[in-house]
Amino acid sequence: MPDPSYPVDLRGPDIGGYRAGNTGIDYVTSFDSGNPGPHVMVSALVHGNELCGAITLDFLFRQKVRPQRGRLSLAFANIAAYESFDPEKPNASRFVDEDFNRVWSGEVLDGPRDSVELRRARELRPVVDTVDLLLDIHSMQHATPPLMMAGPLEKGRRLAREVGLPEIVVTDPGHAAGTRLRDYAAFGNPDSERNALLIEGGQHWENSSAEVALQTTLRFLLATGVVGTDFAAPHLAQAALPVQKFIEVTGPATIETDSFKFTQGYLGMEVIPQGGTVIGHDGDRPLVTPYDDCVLIMPSRRLRRGESAVRFGRYIDAP
Repeated sequence: MPDPSYPVDLRGPDIGGYRAGNTGIDYVTSFDSGNPGPHVMVSALVHGNELCGAITLDFLFRQKVRPQRGRLSLAFANIAAYESFDPEKPNASRFVDEDFNRVWSGEVLDGPRDSVELRRARELRPVVDTVDLLLDIHSMQHATPPLMMAGPLEKGRRLAREVGLPEIVVTDPGHAAGTRLRDYAAFGNPDSERNALLIEGGQHWENSSAEVALQTTLRFLLATGVVGTDFAAPHLAQAALPVQKFIEVTGPATIETDSFKFTQGYLGMEVIPQGGTVIGHDGDRPLVTPYDDCVLIMPSRRLRRGESAVRFGRYIDAP
């Protein structure tokens, strides 16, 4: 698969001033309104090379965001990876030891393993355990339309519709390689009211990814009621909200060998008309689309055993 090179147009902010926070956890700041309401968190830098989230949180701090009800927490996650970011090697700082967004299960967090990412996740866990509504800000390898990753549950789809951005909402079961923050504990429990979304703002270093992240975050904060229009309205884009389209992911294609290759340079959101179309080879085994009109979701450039090569999806009626 070709490995397109994208220019690094974004510059991540200096977040050193946010280190102390006020929660006893570095780079986590929480504001309590004193009024009843949910604990809402916006998290950024789960991956150190995804700059749009850091830009969004920096904006909220500089605008002196405060909740009108409930509690609002702003969290910078994988600081060690972010501090290693080099625009000359922008893909190298996704993580230090392992993917921070694959460790969010009790089995892993309570287990014997050790890594930079696990130590940081264990630091964050006490505050995450108190969060009612989470927005986790990410970006993507390829220049494809922004996606809201709403999870496999109806409650995730409902919250995505309340936010209203972006146009495409993906309902997906996650990765074989491990549990994401968005799916951690009660977030992934259909019987719990706690809920989480993951926004993919666009290509990692496009200027537009920062704008998508900010606009989606403002809409999320409005939807949760933690801020009002007096704070959000001056910063909201004037364009009408799109009619959202929902894609159901039926499952990822998990790489099983050390020699996976795509047949073409897929970037994502391609619709493959014919089921059974060969789109790659995992060693000697062809990878084929499982049904007609199959949507390719976020084909990866990290083609390693145990990782998701691509996720298969199909458009569905809105919930």
